[in-house]
Amino acid sequence: MKTLDRLLVLSVLVLAPGLRAADDASLDFTSLDDFRDPHDWQIVKSVTDDKEEKKKWKTVEPGTGLLINGREGKTGNLVTKGEFGDVEVEIEFMIPQGSNSGIYFQERYEVQILDSYGKSDDEISVHDCGAIYERWDENRDPKGYEGTLPKTNASKAPGEWQTFHIVFRAPRFDAEGKKTENARFVKVVHNGTLIHENVECTGPTRGGAANEVAKGPFRIQGDHGPVAFREFSIKPLALD
Repeated sequence: MKTLDRLLVLSVLVLAPGLRAADDASLDFTSLDDFRDPHDWQIVKSVTDDKEEKKKWKTVEPGTGLLINGREGKTGNLVTKGEFGDVEVEIEFMIPQGSNSGIYFQERYEVQILDSYGKSDDEISVHDCGAIYERWDENRDPKGYEGTLPKTNASKAPGEWQTFHIVFRAPRFDAEGKKTENARFVKVVHNGTLIHENVECTGPTRGGAANEVAKGPFRIQGDHGPVAFREFSIKPLALD
């Protein structure tokens, strides 16, 4: 992404009271240099979704500006080189019909991406778009527990660009490394609609790294279907 474009996006981010911004650490979709192991992820110019088949791109145009998880939408998860604590992020993404992905904050706490278009608020669950995904324990019954579904389904139709605006507060630890406060999603705004406020995560969600940390990378899920990103602005914060 061009520097001017990135600055314009960041200029419209509004900090809530008590937030103090550090340096911009946004991802650059002109290369894969921001990531540890790119697997089959690609930088392209544009994509269009297939209206006839699920989980499929109709066209993929070479160039720069977008990040996709390969033409087939099935590859390894993508992990950033940068590690973060408190952050405010703006994410712009698009999926074809039936597709599924997710963003793991600190590689541990997932905000779900799913084609949830058309579902009523009574139908959505912790598996739908914008949900903070459930935790998992093989020894529990049911194995899935906690997780927070969105206040409302704000999903757009597959093939349309969608946005997340998220403020995340990292877990806190004392001098001995004992956790003193849980990680918390201060707010999650999906396509301009507030869907979460002050939601705590008592531990990593399903599929997340097991140990909790003060700083960690972002992980983008890459093996559940095609997803494209054209904005991933990261603003490190120091939250009270």
